[in-house]
Amino acid sequence: MKAVILTKTTESTEIKITECPTPAGKPGWVLVHVKAFGMNHSEQILRKSEISAPYIQKPIIPGIECVGEIADASDTAFRAGQKVIALMGGMGREFHGSYAEYALLPAHHVFAVDTNLSWDRLAAITETYFTAWGSLSTCLSLQNSDHLLVRGGTCALGYAAIQIAKALGCKVTATTHRESKMQLLKNCGADAVLLDNGSLKGQASGITKALELVGIKTLKDTMFCMEKGGIVCNTGNLGGVYTWNGFDPIKDIPNGIYLTGFFSNTPTQEVINDIFAFLNTHHLTPHIGKQYLFSDIAKACEDMENGKINGKIVIVMNRY
Repeated sequence: MKAVILTKTTESTEIKITECPTPAGKPGWVLVHVKAFGMNHSEQILRKSEISAPYIQKPIIPGIECVGEIADASDTAFRAGQKVIALMGGMGREFHGSYAEYALLPAHHVFAVDTNLSWDRLAAITETYFTAWGSLSTCLSLQNSDHLLVRGGTCALGYAAIQIAKALGCKVTATTHRESKMQLLKNCGADAVLLDNGSLKGQASGITKALELVGIKTLKDTMFCMEKGGIVCNTGNLGGVYTWNGFDPIKDIPNGIYLTGFFSNTPTQEVINDIFAFLNTHHLTPHIGKQYLFSDIAKACEDMENGKINGKIVIVMNRY
């Protein structure tokens, strides 16, 4: 099969598709014929730095999500030809991921889907909407009376969160650090859009819930924008700061404000079903920033790295 295989830190210009053996099935795992997959910032982190960590299996095929059909169900309850999505659980780090024509994956992180969506649209949902859904429902308990702040709104996760929140009936304020992208957030449904220079003091008001996608870099400022009783969910790290050195919860979390975070490593079939039911009920279609063929994976990685694409990047195999 064709795959992207990494052994060391790799620039986008160095990415190549190579030939390697198609994985053999084994008990408790299923072989998925990959039809498409979404790209994620975490894969860029893996490629540019994290791959040097001793806990990363090398060589490794990256990719934390995919959509496709069961090619070998092994001893699981799946059946050959069944339409599935897969995400997280160690994909692309602890074992080979989705940047390949086939992926051997643990059955407990593969989920059946009943949908007529095209493969590219389905690939735009998998990890992005699961993370948005978990952040908004599990962590923020978002209600239609809430005023949601999405900080870092022009990433794929930001677009998904805005879409879900508006379907729930919430008021949404979104931010971007680029003036040229403000209209994109308005087009996505945001009620208000703020130009983010690192401080929202005096700009944001009435915020009851916040989805922090820039991360540690702006988290403290976000918490001080909240109404009393507000909840902030830290889900992303677009700001490139991954640890909060010197964090003092007594001083850094304002009185009466609650801080939580969402880690997307525990998807379940029940939650996946809930997400697709919600999308169907509200007639929501995922936003695709740009679609690339697998043969153009290096270009896709380069464009993601340079921030050229607004929204989810989806890779489709050259042939379905």
